Amino acid sequence: MLGLNKKDTSLLLIVAVLTLLAPFILNPFPEGSAMAQFNAGYPDLMQRFVIFGIFAIGFNILFGLTGYLSFGHAAFLGVGSYAAVWMFKLFSYNVIPAILLSVVVAGLFSLLIGFVSLRRSGIYFSILTLAFAQMSFALAYSVLSNPRFNLTNGETGLQVYADDVQWFHRDGLPDLPHLFGLSMRSTYTLDIGGWSFDFNAGYYLCAVIMMVVFYLSIRIFRSPFGMMLRAVKSNQQRMNYTGLNSRPYTLAAFVISGMYAGLAGGLMAAMDPLAGAERMQWTASGEVVLMTILGGTGTLIGPVLGAGFIKYFENIFSKINDNVLHSWFAFLPDGIEDFMVFIIHPFIGKGWHLTLGLLFMLVVIFLPGGLVEGGQKLLNWVRGKRKDKKTSGKTEPAE
Repeated sequence: MLGLNKKDTSLLLIVAVLTLLAPFILNPFPEGSAMAQFNAGYPDLMQRFVIFGIFAIGFNILFGLTGYLSFGHAAFLGVGSYAAVWMFKLFSYNVIPAILLSVVVAGLFSLLIGFVSLRRSGIYFSILTLAFAQMSFALAYSVLSNPRFNLTNGETGLQVYADDVQWFHRDGLPDLPHLFGLSMRSTYTLDIGGWSFDFNAGYYLCAVIMMVVFYLSIRIFRSPFGMMLRAVKSNQQRMNYTGLNSRPYTLAAFVISGMYAGLAGGLMAAMDPLAGAERMQWTASGEVVLMTILGGTGTLIGPVLGAGFIKYFENIFSKINDNVLHSWFAFLPDGIEDFMVFIIHPFIGKGWHLTLGLLFMLVVIFLPGGLVEGGQKLLNWVRGKRKDKKTSGKTEPAE
């Protein structure tokens, strides 16, 4: 199917089903219940899941296959966002041209940075990419916000105003990002009993794009090009001794990875037509590194799982406060209730990074392969249990 083997086809189908049914899967608790705060099935968060999943998938093509660790990938995310918003300002709110422009601009920008950075490897490559990303952030934050040629609007962020040109915008079209007239904020709500499910047009556009780029990443991983990238990661020096020039392959991987990041940035602007310099900070680059390692470096679905895991913590777990904790432990005597809240307080709310850090340490120590390795071990354990039951259920032959 689609040029994939049975295992990869099954993986693609699993991702497709999980993505399309996300409004149901991410809303397991009825509205108004004590556990409803753990629901993540609202449009903004679902969009973040798939957009950062795309970002992490692209980063994994570089880091997972070649072993080149970039600390500057947020620069391409930011450039993609700026390109998309400029397309909105100059032409129209249609998201397709904006997304295409964001991919092209990010590709050209990554070609420039990759051409210079890939002259070095190891930690020197990582520091170079970090330096370029910070220079890009500084340019967007101050230099390119000069009133004479304001390209980024500085700390306020680039956005669309009523007096912008928008040559192809006409009456009857939404005054916000749309897909040939279908607003990205268009949402259908389905109420079933105590549950409420939101089906958002913007989310499903991002979801379809994520499935397409996930399929492309599978093809890259299984292609001869992917094998060459694995050879670079395994032993680049020995590969060069054979007479093969590895630089074109690593540069191609860098550019492809940068285009994925630009696509993610363009989708962020398509969901919310605003681009700011904060998307290019080193913290955003570090976040995608964490997503990839946490999910499973070099695996296909790992980066998507890592992106979902971190974004869930950032948007759901961080909202838990002392009032919520008191409601959880209200059945306890007052002294014990206050003690439990005191113990857990540093790990929730603004302290969610502490919890994430501890979980990340546990994964790195006990599951070097990330969440994917954890899932595989759990699956093997379940299979072993079933096999033991079948074996114990058989009667011993009479002697």
